[in-house]
Amino acid sequence: MDNYGNNVQFQVYGTGKKSEIPVSFEEMEKLTKEKLNEASFYYIAGGAGSESSMRDNRRAFDKWKIVPRMLCDVSERDISINLFGKKYHTPVLFAPIGVQTIAHPEGELEVARAASELNIPFIASTAASFSLEKISDVLADSPKWYQLYWSSDHEIAASMVKRAEENGYEAIVVTLDTPMMGWREKDIEHAYLPFLKGEGVANYLADPVFRSRLHNAPEEDPESAILLWTRLFGNPSLTWEDLSFLRKQTKLPILLKGILHKEDAKLALEYGMDGIIVSNHGGRQVDGTISTLEALEDICNELKGKFPILVDSGIRRGSDVYKALAIGADAVLIGRPFMYGLALGGKDGVKQVMNNIIADFDLSMALSGQRKISELSASLLVKEKDGKQL
Repeated sequence: MDNYGNNVQFQVYGTGKKSEIPVSFEEMEKLTKEKLNEASFYYIAGGAGSESSMRDNRRAFDKWKIVPRMLCDVSERDISINLFGKKYHTPVLFAPIGVQTIAHPEGELEVARAASELNIPFIASTAASFSLEKISDVLADSPKWYQLYWSSDHEIAASMVKRAEENGYEAIVVTLDTPMMGWREKDIEHAYLPFLKGEGVANYLADPVFRSRLHNAPEEDPESAILLWTRLFGNPSLTWEDLSFLRKQTKLPILLKGILHKEDAKLALEYGMDGIIVSNHGGRQVDGTISTLEALEDICNELKGKFPILVDSGIRRGSDVYKALAIGADAVLIGRPFMYGLALGGKDGVKQVMNNIIADFDLSMALSGQRKISELSASLLVKEKDGKQL
């Protein structure tokens, strides 16, 4: 993808019109807060406890400084990547986020439309407001992965993985950091959990194994279905040994999401996983965790090149993407920014947000003297400690 950033800039400048939604993440967040009701907004925007993990995710990016190189021919650039034998034209993916209908009535379907038009991998969540089949229909042949919340009923987990494979999903992302909901003060204050109202449970209601566990169909007795969901969502008893069960269910690549400790990254490799996503769930699960960028640095120092290492949490702009890739990530996942775009502008808002981040990254790379992602390395960064460069 040559000169992506320049092209997007010139297209915007050439319109002579102000952007439909703010380019700034902070302004988007402000307007989204004004548009959505408090409970919905804070479910998207909030974090665990005092939200220190959320703040530290951002501070970690600020500690790393880019050191541009000059007089490099960057007239043509390639920001494509290869993952699991497939080529993607950008290193930016849609993070799996559930219950997207709290931001827009069409939720995941609207984001899937944007993802399809952008040809950017969409990761569908188990907690989506629409079934993985409906989302797949919208995505058609565009790249798609499936994120699994591993149910305490192994047969339900296996059924969802098989459904994903049958519907053309290209990888399975297993979220490990949510065997139960984190302590989110704003959600508790608002007594708000959308699943209890039947939102975000579509994959369960459409699942044949889940339905077989009910005395009556969910259409006839939705309350009983939701009650069963509360008993089966999450699985705090999982261990590393259980991964062999999942491996038997699919031939698709399996990535473990929620890895922060270097030893867990090593275990993922040891147990035959195909990749990891370094993540603290956007600061939504455990307050006071290590930032994802700090974890990424430690993990990449030992495991870079042994299997794909992706990262999410705290990525807001193209310069953040640059820093994550330079430290060693193979790709990044975008979360809250596209949700704000969804709330403010539907499909077009999502496209604008993702295009802005990609263009910003492309320009950051070009202005720092790199033509392709393989040229990025930690040697192009310096890290500050207590305000001083190391």
